[in-house]
Amino acid sequence: MSTYHFVAASEAFLCEEEPLEEVLRERVRHYGEQGREIDFWLVRRPAFLEAPELADTASNVPRPAAAVVSTDETFITFLKLRLEFVARGRFEAPSPSIPDALASQA
Repeated sequence: MSTYHFVAASEAFLCEEEPLEEVLRERVRHYGEQGREIDFWLVRRPAFLEAPELADTASNVPRPAAAVVSTDETFITFLKLRLEFVARGRFEAPSPSIPDALASQA
């Protein structure tokens, strides 16, 4: 089981209104220079937000939602500060309520 950290917001806000693509592209470039493996993902309509243990956090996220998920808590802290109007949280996966950390809702 791994711990995943995330920021989530409405899909429109995260993917259209904010310069998220630029931030993620820069992060990919930086990781490439460092020889580091990618440890973050953009998930549209994340299924993990439906998990009972995330109900309080998920209730603050307009639908349809999107999230950036990472195993790097520092990166998610950076995104929270950079994007400001996002919900932040963490979860363990795989688990009975979250079998796939990166799954999207149908």
